Amino acid sequence: MFHTRVGRAVLCAPQGSRTLMRCGFLPGVLFVLQVYFTAGPPAIMAEPAALPPAINVAAMDRGRILRAAAAALDRAPITITAFRARLSKGGRHDFYSNGDYWWPNPNTPNGLPYVHRDGESNPNNFNRHRECLWQLRDAVAALGAAYKLTGEDRYVRKAVELLRVFFLDTKTRMNPNLRYAQAIPGVSKGRGIGIIDTLHLIEIPKAIEAMEKSPAFPPAVLAGLKQWFANYLQWMTTSKNGHAEAKASNNHAVAFWLQVAVFAQFTGDKAKLAECRRRFKEVFVPKQMAPDGSFPRELKRTKPYGYSIFQLDNMATLCQVLSTKDDDLWTFTLPDGRGMRKAMAFLYPYLADKSKWAYKPDVQAWSSWPAREPSLLFAGLAFHNRKYLDLWKRLPADPTDQEVLRNIAIRQPILWVLDHPRESD
Repeated sequence: MFHTRVGRAVLCAPQGSRTLMRCGFLPGVLFVLQVYFTAGPPAIMAEPAALPPAINVAAMDRGRILRAAAAALDRAPITITAFRARLSKGGRHDFYSNGDYWWPNPNTPNGLPYVHRDGESNPNNFNRHRECLWQLRDAVAALGAAYKLTGEDRYVRKAVELLRVFFLDTKTRMNPNLRYAQAIPGVSKGRGIGIIDTLHLIEIPKAIEAMEKSPAFPPAVLAGLKQWFANYLQWMTTSKNGHAEAKASNNHAVAFWLQVAVFAQFTGDKAKLAECRRRFKEVFVPKQMAPDGSFPRELKRTKPYGYSIFQLDNMATLCQVLSTKDDDLWTFTLPDGRGMRKAMAFLYPYLADKSKWAYKPDVQAWSSWPAREPSLLFAGLAFHNRKYLDLWKRLPADPTDQEVLRNIAIRQPILWVLDHPRESD
């Protein structure tokens, strides 16, 4: 028998139990008595005084998780070393990408230097290393989620194989830095802004945490992975590129510190976790959020809807990662009312009905937003808000538009909601 906290609920069940969900009612209150999973994951036992609306993420996502995990079992190892970037100034093990909105110069014979077209992604830019990150995240997250559902070690063995090849094997590993990310041909060999490319890696530690106690997960591999992320975290927080991204005045800084938060939690770096909380309270809410809960710097972009969603998702995920019972960022509020309640209240009506959007439409992917945004799930649980959860359940879980996929870092919510770690517990 074990116990752990999930937001404001408690998970409590014997390992390997098989059951179904049972619900009951007190006057005016729906409560979940039991939500049992197959072979391994815990059941939900709600605390009477702190009850989120009923939602069973495991049951909702079971089919899509197992389908994705089945595909991952057949996937060949993934490595950036299989794709050499012709214009990269780095080596074979160095990640490389181009700035999204940069295009060949029509006024020069060789197209250099590239020119900027804000909001218009160049489909001909080098994207293979990014695709490797996305594919690795998709596969490992699905395998970790499947292990939580079933307790079957075959998912862990496959995940270990993929993780070892990508991060640890000397012939195929990716170096723990992003010196050459979002380069601009003819302008820059790599920029701080490119650190946003590894945002998709935040789900890797969550998947590892779901699997690390399996006998199929070698301790040496776990130690090696923690060292890789510790090295990357060190580079992020000490390099010139990292310093530039850390102090950005828009979504890039939030995405940067979200990565720091997840990687620091994974590696046990409490000092960096404390700095992430400080940034949230002293920078992101007071300097990026308007009194109405909007994010003005995102609204000024050529894709204001997509950028507003992206920013809100990352702010909400920061709250999910950093909040403890002693320091709940969901309830942090400035004297003028700014905080996550205000931010969710601003964007929710536009997520529920995009036709009400009071600003200009996005120049790209307008028809494909919104998808099943993690902000709706996390805030719905934190605030006991049924309308957020109901909308989250209705929106598409697996969007196909590449622009939308590029901006959603969380593909397996079960890794974030169930067994969510609370460092002060």
